[in-house]
Amino acid sequence: MHKAGILGAEDGVSEGMSEERRILLSLAGARIVTESTELLTAEVDFLRSVLEQLPAQVFVKDVQSRFLFANQATVRRLGATSFAEMKGKTDFAFYGPHDAQAFYDLEQQVMRTGVPAMNQEEKFVGEDGLPSWHLSCKLPILNPAGEVNGIVGFSLDITERKRQEMLRRGQSDLLEMIARSEPLPAILEALVLLIEAQLTGIFGSILLLDEEGRRLFKGAAPNLPDAYNDQIEGVAVGNMVGSCGTAAWSGKPVFVSDIMSDPRWANYRGLAAAFGFRSCWSTPIIAQHNHVLGTFALYSFEVREPTSEELQLISIATHIAGIAIERKRAEDRIRYLAHHDSLTGLPNRAAFMDIMAEAFNQARHTQQHVAVVYIDLDNFKQVNDTHGHHAGDLLLVEFAARLVDFKHGGDHVVRLGGDEFVMLCLTKPTDERPFISRLHQLRKALAQPIRIGNGEVVTTASIGVARYPRDGATPEAVLASADAAMYRSKEMGRDTLCVYDGPGNMKISRDIGREEELRRAIENGELFLEYQPRVDMISGRILGLEALVRWRHPKEGIVPPLQFIPMAEETGLILPLGNWVLKTATRQARAWQDAGLPPVVMAVNVSARQFCDPLFPNLVEQALTESGLSAEFLELELTEYTLLGNVNGAAAAMNAVKALGVRLSVDDFGTGYANLDILRDFPMDMLKIDRSFVEALPGDQATRAIAGAVMSLARDLKLSVVAEGVETKEQQDYLRAEGCAEAQGYLYSAPIGAPEIAQLLGAAC
Repeated sequence: MHKAGILGAEDGVSEGMSEERRILLSLAGARIVTESTELLTAEVDFLRSVLEQLPAQVFVKDVQSRFLFANQATVRRLGATSFAEMKGKTDFAFYGPHDAQAFYDLEQQVMRTGVPAMNQEEKFVGEDGLPSWHLSCKLPILNPAGEVNGIVGFSLDITERKRQEMLRRGQSDLLEMIARSEPLPAILEALVLLIEAQLTGIFGSILLLDEEGRRLFKGAAPNLPDAYNDQIEGVAVGNMVGSCGTAAWSGKPVFVSDIMSDPRWANYRGLAAAFGFRSCWSTPIIAQHNHVLGTFALYSFEVREPTSEELQLISIATHIAGIAIERKRAEDRIRYLAHHDSLTGLPNRAAFMDIMAEAFNQARHTQQHVAVVYIDLDNFKQVNDTHGHHAGDLLLVEFAARLVDFKHGGDHVVRLGGDEFVMLCLTKPTDERPFISRLHQLRKALAQPIRIGNGEVVTTASIGVARYPRDGATPEAVLASADAAMYRSKEMGRDTLCVYDGPGNMKISRDIGREEELRRAIENGELFLEYQPRVDMISGRILGLEALVRWRHPKEGIVPPLQFIPMAEETGLILPLGNWVLKTATRQARAWQDAGLPPVVMAVNVSARQFCDPLFPNLVEQALTESGLSAEFLELELTEYTLLGNVNGAAAAMNAVKALGVRLSVDDFGTGYANLDILRDFPMDMLKIDRSFVEALPGDQATRAIAGAVMSLARDLKLSVVAEGVETKEQQDYLRAEGCAEAQGYLYSAPIGAPEIAQLLGAAC
């Protein structure tokens, strides 16, 4: 043990000098042997004054780490009132055992090795639970003999610097989280925790405003009580809805210093009081385009305004929160657009294969089937061309909405593109009949009129169905099977449902209930005819009429032909239906003649199934006989498909009908595949240019060339030509200039009832 403490007797200092003065003299490096006691005393007092004014902590300890000197900064740091309370004590009297032991071990190492400990960062947790940081240096004190007598320490409070560093690092980490597209809740929670770490007794909350801008929902509030968060979840924004609801509504900060007296908290004071909240400062989170995304709020248990430091932290928080929320919404929007159709909002083709793969996987585990229902609108192009693309878009949106309304909980509806949709349904292997019946109900729902602007549009759907695993082992294979079934529905006259039944084989699905309704309609007189005039384009005189069948359903009203003619052909009901049309039309034509009206040719459409019926010529003869109509005033309209389906049978039937004196025409000319063969092989009297050609006239050059060639060919073959679907004067003028004499279409008249036709014919007398 050293005899004279820190300074040896050789220093010449009086033994009666105080220990503090002796220490300060040591720090000053005073040479007592050469200076007077009075001078030394003045220097010591000056040094002590300087040390006491320093903001840094300065202290001296002996070899046992007991305090021998400490300036006022050190006294304040340790919570003492004067150095007298500290003198001779170690850090164990002022710090917790863990911190005190760490200080003691480091100091003993410095005194043992003589090596200073420089720039040591030390962290403390005070009685208030808040951390503080200090940067310390501890150096050995040597006597003239080079022996260590103690240490001198210097410590600078760097808490504010550390907090700023933590804040900057936290901001950097948050921006990195945003750049990595981490989940928004995780980013917002990290942000709240970062701000809370800078404050005392303050709890943060981020609420997100819904897309409608009406309600606030929890974004992050890691240290607010769950019960409180639950109570304010979904709160509606408004002028007097606490701090957050009002801030979101106004788009301006709302700093409530006393919740118990502020009128904006009138309806929520009890809730705040239950958790001890007395002030709440809320700031709207604003997007780049100045609309509100949510709010950032700080809650305090004290009645007070936010400090400048807290205001700065609020500004940082709202800025980062705005970046994170906008980035997340932009990513969600991009992801949504990548997998959804922008017009209908349905999943698109890009998402479809993933949906199918997931459905197939589920089916494998549940021993179910996946029905792939391929749906294509009929006549969508015609709606688009007639009413414009905007009307076409409205039609697609309504069509998609009907599909969504019809689907069950586990079904998926997808728009593949254009007018093609797919519905995926999990089904049981044994429930095919109920499922197909359900699809027929869907087909009926899709065929209901759709109001567009001031009018209504009626469109139907062709549907093809395939199932996994029966009709394919992969999503691509099953989709291809459903697609093939859908195209077969198109071929069968549209508004039809086909089920895939093996390669190249499609099974037409009949709507049994609808079939019975149509059967009763024929028997109960629910069918009626309308007539569309065929006119001379030069004189305007009516040359003929086309009979068009309609169904007046007792519950559904007028049912368009596309909704029942294909089913009638498939089920065989087309035979009694066609016979009814033939007899009704011939009787009406004769009735007009008997009434003294000008005789005109009555045109009746004949299906392939009718025309190939061996009894058909007899039915024609019977209709003429019963009505009394001369054969020259009856014209049968046949499609190219009808004539080519059974060439030999068609030729025989045609010859038999021609022998009666009945006229024959080719309807929808140009839509088949062997038009010239028809004109060459069959004794036709007239051909009708299909409306799909006429509607493109006169603007489309290719269509003009085709139409001109058809009319030239007809003249060479001594055939009359009728243009169908003429709706504009421009079409009429062009066709007339090209030598087409007769036309039919809405430019002249829509299909109308028998009384209206009588008025037209009477006016021509």
